[in-house]
Amino acid sequence: PTVVFSHPTIGTCGLTEPQAKEKYGEKNLNVYTSKFSNLFYGIFDMLPEEKPKTLMKVICAGTNEKVVGIHVLGMGADEMMQGFGVAMKMGCTKADLDSCVAIHPTASEELVTMGVWGTSSQMSGAKVSPLGGAAPGEPLLR
Repeated sequence: PTVVFSHPTIGTCGLTEPQAKEKYGEKNLNVYTSKFSNLFYGIFDMLPEEKPKTLMKVICAGTNEKVVGIHVLGMGADEMMQGFGVAMKMGCTKADLDSCVAIHPTASEELVTMGVWGTSSQMSGAKVSPLGGAAPGEPLLR
């Protein structure tokens, strides 16, 4: 993952959309995006269209919708990227993100609730799939 400590912060992990199109072909991609006002600004006395926006993008490739890119511009991007970077290194799919319980109210919940829930290919990138309420894998003991 890469973070730019600007105002607003920018976090990126994996391929950009143009890089993913070049590598996998546009027909093999599903791109999920979101634009919203962070809840931090909820109590500010300003019009909704004047509140700073957070932008998010999840880029998925193949029929299994493997996550090949996650990008965030907005408050909290720096804090979100580490965990999603680990998930991507472990081969997460859109279904893996969908199966995660969203922590509300946070901006990062948007990354696990994008698109129409349950419509992504129900294929996990995990060695022990968390889909369908499966129990997590056990550690290998000495």
